[in-house]
Amino acid sequence: MSAAFKAIVHGRVQGVSFRYHTTRAARPLGVVGWVRNLADGTVEVRAEGQREALESLAAWLEHGPDYARVTKLDLAWTDPHGGYDGFEIRY
Repeated sequence: MSAAFKAIVHGRVQGVSFRYHTTRAARPLGVVGWVRNLADGTVEVRAEGQREALESLAAWLEHGPDYARVTKLDLAWTDPHGGYDGFEIRY
């Protein structure tokens, strides 16, 4: 079953290769979507795929890469919209 989520990751998540490592975590799971930095210092993630794969990515987002310090993860499950070719960094 296909699912989707929107996540906002708070903490020390910019300047620590969070977006790059998010793409490396998402692609092997078969998750599509994107990740981007927001002006307020958070990171936004939009992801679609199989529910189990998305749950794995969400669990990864709770801690991120080694140099990150995630203090909060706001995650909302949504309906998938399709149209993604892969998982990418948006600027």
